[in-house]
Amino acid sequence: MTKRIYIFSPSSAIRDKAVVRRGAARLKALGHEVELDEAVFAIHMRFAGDDATRLAAIHRAAASGADVALITRGGYGLTRLLPGIKYKAVAKAVHGGMRFVGLSDFTAFQNAVLAKTGAVTWSGPALGEDFGVEGEPDEIMQACFEDLVDGRGEGTGWQLPKPEAQAKPVNIKGVLWGGNLAIVSALAGTPWLPQVKGGILFLEDVHEHPYRVERMLTQLLYAGVLGKQKAIVLGHFTNYKPVPHDKGYRLQTVVDWLRTQVKAPVFTGLPFGHVPTKVALPVGAKVHLAVEGRDAFLVWGHLH
Repeated sequence: MTKRIYIFSPSSAIRDKAVVRRGAARLKALGHEVELDEAVFAIHMRFAGDDATRLAAIHRAAASGADVALITRGGYGLTRLLPGIKYKAVAKAVHGGMRFVGLSDFTAFQNAVLAKTGAVTWSGPALGEDFGVEGEPDEIMQACFEDLVDGRGEGTGWQLPKPEAQAKPVNIKGVLWGGNLAIVSALAGTPWLPQVKGGILFLEDVHEHPYRVERMLTQLLYAGVLGKQKAIVLGHFTNYKPVPHDKGYRLQTVVDWLRTQVKAPVFTGLPFGHVPTKVALPVGAKVHLAVEGRDAFLVWGHLH
Protein backbone atom coordinates (compact mmCIF):
# COMPACT_ATOMS: atom_id res chain seq x y z
CA MET A 1 0.00 0.00 0.00
CA THR A 2 1.44 3.37 -1.01
CA LYS A 3 2.30 5.63 1.91
CA ARG A 4 3.61 9.18 2.00
CA ILE A 5 7.02 9.57 3.63
CA TYR A 6 8.35 13.00 4.59
CA ILE A 7 12.15 13.24 4.88
CA PHE A 8 13.72 15.88 7.14
CA SER A 9 17.06 16.70 8.78
CA PRO A 10 16.76 17.70 12.47
CA SER A 11 20.36 17.00 13.55
CA SER A 12 23.69 16.86 11.71
CA ALA A 13 24.30 18.09 8.18
CA ILE A 14 24.24 15.80 5.18
CA ARG A 15 27.71 15.78 3.59
CA ASP A 16 26.90 13.24 0.88
CA LYS A 17 23.71 14.15 -0.97
CA ALA A 18 23.87 10.94 -2.99
CA VAL A 19 23.11 8.93 0.16
CA VAL A 20 19.81 10.76 0.66
CA ARG A 21 18.87 10.57 -3.02
CA ARG A 22 19.68 6.85 -3.11
CA GLY A 23 17.60 6.26 0.01
CA ALA A 24 14.67 8.24 -1.35
CA ALA A 25 14.85 6.31 -4.63
CA ARG A 26 14.71 3.01 -2.75
CA LEU A 27 11.61 4.09 -0.83
CA LYS A 28 9.99 5.14 -4.10
CA ALA A 29 10.90 1.76 -5.59
CA LEU A 30 8.98 0.16 -2.71
CA GLY A 31 5.94 2.06 -3.92
CA HIS A 32 5.94 4.99 -1.55
CA GLU A 33 5.52 8.69 -2.23
CA VAL A 34 8.57 10.52 -0.91
CA GLU A 35 8.83 14.24 -0.13
CA LEU A 36 12.11 15.92 0.84
CA ASP A 37 11.88 18.83 3.24
CA GLU A 38 13.03 22.13 1.70
CA ALA A 39 15.95 22.31 4.16
CA VAL A 40 16.98 18.65 4.00
CA PHE A 41 20.44 19.60 2.65
CA ALA A 42 20.89 22.80 4.68
CA ILE A 43 24.26 23.30 6.36
CA HIS A 44 25.29 25.50 9.29
CA MET A 45 28.64 24.45 10.72
CA ARG A 46 28.12 20.78 11.67
CA PHE A 47 24.33 21.11 11.73
CA ALA A 48 21.63 20.65 9.09
CA GLY A 49 20.90 24.37 9.23
CA ASP A 50 20.84 26.69 12.21
CA ASP A 51 18.52 26.00 15.13
CA ALA A 52 15.61 27.96 13.64
CA THR A 53 15.96 26.12 10.33
CA ARG A 54 15.91 22.70 11.97
CA LEU A 55 13.01 23.60 14.25
CA ALA A 56 11.04 24.74 11.21
CA ALA A 57 11.82 21.43 9.50
CA ILE A 58 10.40 19.49 12.45
CA HIS A 59 7.25 21.59 12.40
CA ARG A 60 6.88 21.24 8.62
CA ALA A 61 7.15 17.48 9.05
CA ALA A 62 4.43 17.55 11.71
CA ALA A 63 2.19 19.66 9.47
CA SER A 64 2.88 17.68 6.30
CA GLY A 65 0.07 15.17 6.69
CA ALA A 66 2.48 12.38 5.75
CA ASP A 67 2.10 8.85 7.05
CA VAL A 68 5.75 8.74 8.14
CA ALA A 69 8.25 11.46 9.06
CA LEU A 70 11.71 9.92 8.63
CA ILE A 71 15.03 11.53 9.57
CA THR A 72 17.95 11.62 7.14
CA ARG A 73 20.55 10.95 9.85
CA GLY A 74 21.42 11.41 13.51
CA GLY A 75 24.63 13.00 14.73
CA TYR A 76 24.09 15.91 17.08
CA GLY A 77 21.86 18.92 17.46
CA LEU A 78 18.40 17.99 18.73
CA THR A 79 19.05 18.68 22.40
CA ARG A 80 19.56 22.33 21.42
CA LEU A 81 16.04 22.43 20.00
CA LEU A 82 13.99 20.85 22.80
CA PRO A 83 12.70 24.10 24.37
CA GLY A 84 11.44 25.33 20.98
CA ILE A 85 9.54 22.30 19.74
CA LYS A 86 5.77 22.71 19.44
CA TYR A 87 4.89 19.52 21.27
CA LYS A 88 1.13 19.89 20.90
CA ALA A 89 1.52 20.09 17.12
CA VAL A 90 3.71 16.97 17.12
CA ALA A 91 1.25 15.08 19.31
CA LYS A 92 -1.64 16.15 17.09
CA ALA A 93 0.19 14.73 14.08
CA VAL A 94 0.90 11.47 15.93
CA HIS A 95 -2.71 11.11 17.02
CA GLY A 96 -3.68 11.74 13.41
CA GLY A 97 -1.69 8.69 12.36
CA MET A 98 1.79 10.06 11.61
CA ARG A 99 4.76 7.97 12.68
CA PHE A 100 7.97 9.84 13.49
CA VAL A 101 10.88 7.45 12.86
CA GLY A 102 14.59 7.66 13.62
CA LEU A 103 17.37 6.79 16.04
CA SER A 104 20.60 8.04 17.58
CA ASP A 105 20.31 11.80 18.17
CA PHE A 106 16.58 11.51 17.43
CA THR A 107 16.31 9.89 20.88
CA ALA A 108 16.17 13.41 22.32
CA PHE A 109 13.07 14.27 20.28
CA GLN A 110 11.41 10.95 21.03
CA ASN A 111 11.87 11.14 24.78
CA ALA A 112 10.91 14.80 24.93
CA VAL A 113 7.69 14.09 23.02
CA LEU A 114 6.93 11.23 25.42
CA ALA A 115 7.69 13.39 28.47
CA LYS A 116 5.60 16.33 27.30
CA THR A 117 2.66 14.60 25.58
CA GLY A 118 2.75 10.84 26.05
CA ALA A 119 2.62 10.42 22.26
CA VAL A 120 4.29 7.35 20.72
CA THR A 121 7.16 7.73 18.23
CA TRP A 122 9.29 5.02 16.64
CA SER A 123 12.93 4.07 17.06
CA GLY A 124 13.92 2.67 13.70
CA PRO A 125 16.01 3.35 10.62
CA ALA A 126 17.35 6.61 9.27
CA LEU A 127 17.14 7.29 5.55
CA GLY A 128 20.87 7.62 4.90
CA GLU A 129 22.57 4.87 6.87
CA ASP A 130 19.82 2.32 6.26
CA PHE A 131 18.15 2.96 2.89
CA GLY A 132 20.97 4.98 1.34
CA VAL A 133 23.67 2.31 1.56
CA GLU A 134 25.52 1.46 -1.65
CA GLY A 135 24.69 -2.23 -1.38
CA GLU A 136 21.27 -3.70 -0.68
CA PRO A 137 19.50 -2.50 2.50
CA ASP A 138 19.24 -5.06 5.29
CA GLU A 139 16.21 -7.29 4.67
CA ILE A 140 15.08 -7.46 8.30
CA MET A 141 15.38 -3.69 8.74
CA GLN A 142 13.40 -3.11 5.57
CA ALA A 143 10.71 -5.67 6.48
CA CYS A 144 10.27 -4.14 9.95
CA PHE A 145 10.05 -0.66 8.43
CA GLU A 146 7.42 -1.81 5.93
CA ASP A 147 5.40 -3.36 8.76
CA LEU A 148 5.64 -0.07 10.65
CA VAL A 149 4.59 1.97 7.60
CA ASP A 150 1.63 -0.30 6.90
CA GLY A 151 0.60 -0.52 10.55
CA ARG A 152 1.12 -4.28 10.62
CA GLY A 153 3.96 -4.48 13.14
CA GLU A 154 2.90 -6.12 16.38
CA GLY A 155 6.21 -7.03 17.99
CA THR A 156 9.69 -8.41 17.57
CA GLY A 157 11.76 -11.31 18.83
CA TRP A 158 15.40 -12.32 19.25
CA GLN A 159 17.62 -14.89 20.93
CA LEU A 160 19.47 -14.12 24.13
CA PRO A 161 23.08 -15.24 24.54
CA LYS A 162 23.28 -18.74 26.05
CA PRO A 163 24.36 -17.57 29.53
CA GLU A 164 21.20 -15.44 29.74
CA ALA A 165 18.80 -18.34 29.08
CA GLN A 166 15.97 -18.18 31.62
CA ALA A 167 15.20 -21.23 33.74
CA LYS A 168 11.69 -19.89 34.36
CA PRO A 169 9.54 -17.93 31.88
CA VAL A 170 9.61 -14.14 32.31
CA ASN A 171 6.53 -12.02 31.65
CA ILE A 172 6.79 -8.27 32.14
CA LYS A 173 4.44 -5.50 31.04
CA GLY A 174 5.34 -1.82 30.93
CA VAL A 175 5.96 1.25 28.82
CA LEU A 176 8.81 0.79 26.34
CA TRP A 177 11.14 3.76 26.21
CA GLY A 178 14.78 4.78 25.82
CA GLY A 179 17.03 4.72 22.76
CA ASN A 180 20.58 6.02 22.53
CA LEU A 181 22.27 5.81 25.94
CA ALA A 182 24.33 8.99 25.56
CA ILE A 183 21.20 11.00 24.81
CA VAL A 184 19.05 9.40 27.52
CA SER A 185 21.72 10.05 30.15
CA ALA A 186 22.16 13.63 28.90
CA LEU A 187 18.44 14.25 29.48
CA ALA A 188 18.62 13.18 33.14
CA GLY A 189 17.63 16.07 35.39
CA THR A 190 15.86 17.93 32.57
CA PRO A 191 12.14 18.34 31.81
CA TRP A 192 12.60 16.20 28.68
CA LEU A 193 13.40 12.89 30.34
CA PRO A 194 10.16 10.88 30.71
CA GLN A 195 9.29 9.94 34.28
CA VAL A 196 8.55 6.30 33.52
CA LYS A 197 7.93 3.98 36.46
CA GLY A 198 7.68 0.27 35.91
CA GLY A 199 8.89 0.65 32.35
CA ILE A 200 11.00 -1.41 29.98
CA LEU A 201 14.08 0.66 29.15
CA PHE A 202 16.01 -0.17 25.97
CA LEU A 203 19.45 1.27 25.29
CA GLU A 204 22.14 1.22 22.56
CA ASP A 205 25.16 3.29 21.59
CA VAL A 206 28.02 3.71 19.15
CA HIS A 207 31.65 4.91 19.43
CA GLU A 208 31.49 4.62 23.24
CA HIS A 209 34.13 2.59 25.09
CA PRO A 210 32.66 0.27 27.77
CA TYR A 211 33.89 2.51 30.61
CA ARG A 212 31.95 5.40 29.08
CA VAL A 213 28.90 3.17 28.76
CA GLU A 214 29.28 2.32 32.45
CA ARG A 215 29.66 5.97 33.38
CA MET A 216 26.42 6.89 31.59
CA LEU A 217 24.59 3.97 33.17
CA THR A 218 25.91 5.16 36.53
CA GLN A 219 24.40 8.57 35.86
CA LEU A 220 20.99 6.99 35.24
CA LEU A 221 21.43 4.73 38.27
CA TYR A 222 22.27 7.55 40.67
CA ALA A 223 19.50 9.72 39.18
CA GLY A 224 17.04 7.01 40.25
CA VAL A 225 16.00 6.15 36.70
CA LEU A 226 17.19 2.55 36.49
CA GLY A 227 15.73 1.56 39.85
CA LYS A 228 12.23 2.45 38.65
CA GLN A 229 12.25 0.06 35.68
CA LYS A 230 10.83 -3.46 35.45
CA ALA A 231 13.43 -4.51 32.87
CA ILE A 232 16.45 -3.15 31.02
CA VAL A 233 17.05 -4.38 27.48
CA LEU A 234 20.39 -3.68 25.81
CA GLY A 235 20.81 -3.49 22.05
CA HIS A 236 24.11 -3.18 20.22
CA PHE A 237 27.08 -1.16 21.47
CA THR A 238 29.39 -0.84 18.50
CA ASN A 239 32.48 0.80 16.96
CA TYR A 240 34.72 1.15 19.98
CA LYS A 241 38.28 -0.11 20.46
CA PRO A 242 39.62 -1.89 23.55
CA VAL A 243 42.92 -0.52 24.81
CA PRO A 244 45.80 -2.24 26.65
CA HIS A 245 44.90 -0.35 29.83
CA ASP A 246 41.59 -2.27 30.02
CA LYS A 247 43.34 -5.45 31.23
CA GLY A 248 40.25 -7.58 30.61
CA TYR A 249 37.65 -4.89 31.30
CA ARG A 250 35.04 -5.14 28.52
CA LEU A 251 31.40 -4.57 27.70
CA GLN A 252 30.37 -7.81 29.42
CA THR A 253 32.07 -6.46 32.56
CA VAL A 254 29.68 -3.49 32.42
CA VAL A 255 26.65 -5.74 31.93
CA ASP A 256 27.70 -7.93 34.85
CA TRP A 257 28.21 -4.85 37.03
CA LEU A 258 24.82 -3.42 36.04
CA ARG A 259 23.12 -6.62 37.14
CA THR A 260 24.55 -6.15 40.64
CA GLN A 261 23.12 -2.62 40.83
CA VAL A 262 19.47 -3.14 39.85
CA LYS A 263 16.78 -5.60 40.86
CA ALA A 264 15.23 -5.59 37.39
CA PRO A 265 16.42 -8.22 34.90
CA VAL A 266 18.94 -7.04 32.32
CA PHE A 267 18.70 -8.67 28.89
CA THR A 268 21.06 -8.22 25.92
CA GLY A 269 21.04 -8.89 22.20
CA LEU A 270 18.11 -6.71 21.15
CA PRO A 271 18.50 -6.22 17.37
CA PHE A 272 18.67 -2.46 17.53
CA GLY A 273 21.38 0.18 17.38
CA HIS A 274 23.89 1.51 14.87
CA VAL A 275 23.85 -1.78 12.97
CA PRO A 276 22.32 -2.79 9.61
CA THR A 277 19.85 -5.27 11.13
CA LYS A 278 17.51 -3.23 13.28
CA VAL A 279 13.89 -3.62 14.28
CA ALA A 280 11.36 -0.82 14.77
CA LEU A 281 10.36 -0.09 18.36
CA PRO A 282 7.45 2.06 19.63
CA VAL A 283 8.81 4.59 22.14
CA GLY A 284 6.12 5.23 24.74
CA ALA A 285 3.88 2.27 23.95
CA LYS A 286 2.74 -0.32 26.47
CA VAL A 287 4.46 -3.58 25.62
CA HIS A 288 4.77 -7.14 26.86
CA LEU A 289 8.26 -8.58 27.32
CA ALA A 290 8.22 -12.38 27.35
CA VAL A 291 11.30 -14.56 27.76
CA GLU A 292 11.38 -18.35 27.71
CA GLY A 293 14.74 -20.07 27.62
CA ARG A 294 16.78 -18.03 25.13
CA ASP A 295 13.76 -16.77 23.21
CA ALA A 296 12.82 -13.14 23.93
CA PHE A 297 9.82 -11.28 22.56
CA LEU A 298 8.60 -7.69 22.74
CA VAL A 299 4.92 -7.52 21.78
CA TRP A 300 2.76 -4.42 21.46
CA GLY A 301 -0.13 -5.43 19.23
CA HIS A 302 -1.76 -2.94 16.90
CA LEU A 303 -0.93 0.72 17.53
CA HIS A 304 -3.27 3.28 15.99
